Amino acid sequence: MSLIIVASTNPVKIAAALAGFQRMFPHATYTASGVNVPSGVSHQPMSDDETLFGATTRAENARQHSPNADYWVGIEGGVDTHSGALQSFAWVCVIGAQGHVGKARTAAYYLPEETASLVRGGMELGDADDVVFGRSNSKQQNGSVGLLTGDVIDRTAYYVPAVILALIPFKNPQFTF
Repeated sequence: MSLIIVASTNPVKIAAALAGFQRMFPHATYTASGVNVPSGVSHQPMSDDETLFGATTRAENARQHSPNADYWVGIEGGVDTHSGALQSFAWVCVIGAQGHVGKARTAAYYLPEETASLVRGGMELGDADDVVFGRSNSKQQNGSVGLLTGDVIDRTAYYVPAVILALIPFKNPQFTF
């Protein structure tokens, strides 16, 4: 059984990492747990580069925190301005004990101005969603994407494809990525 350490104690991120590994490698057995480690970026990354840096730093810090695992996963959500509007997305970084590293980004979607203005004002997206939608701790549940799609895509389902894509170097070790 391989151990996956997710660089977060958020149950959504732990479930997404485990589901991504199970879908990419269905004949293997995994267990996943989360650790609270710093991202090295602001609580609400405001650019693509900052978000990728946060995911990578989280995975590296998880490896330092729990060096006996087989994989370390960093998932960092962020926003960036595109055509004057704010988009939401996340980066995933997977580090393997054998030295492979994989990175992938989720799809991006535009935030409504009611949420975006709060984020631009310094509020973290999850907190802004709670204000706009009258929720509590939505980032550990369906998240912004779930709130906006009526749970057609919740936060876990949103992250899983990016975890799978970040595992491409592990599925194809014969290639240099």
